[in-house]
Amino acid sequence: MAYFFLRLQPPRPTFPHDGTGEEMAAMKRHAEYWHRNALAGSAIIVGPVFEGEGAWGMAIVEVEDQAAAQVLADGDPIIASGFGFRFDILPMPSIISRPPVV
Repeated sequence: MAYFFLRLQPPRPTFPHDGTGEEMAAMKRHAEYWHRNALAGSAIIVGPVFEGEGAWGMAIVEVEDQAAAQVLADGDPIIASGFGFRFDILPMPSIISRPPVV
């Protein structure tokens, strides 16, 4: 298994603060998609990162290889929405994480 950092680039620097109704509905489907991947175990952590006047998204995933990370990114409904989002996929050769909280 391998780890990858996925950075979701928004269609403009001010997103989501100026998101349209259609864009925000697509973002809801995006969040549901990543929630399912978290429950399935491939997504370790997912969420928005606020920067400047907008935000971008991030996910750390554990999958077989870069091709599998690309499949996860391509399967995100926000990519299919046609609103101009795109993923950068970066390998993480190792990670340090805290033990599970019980």
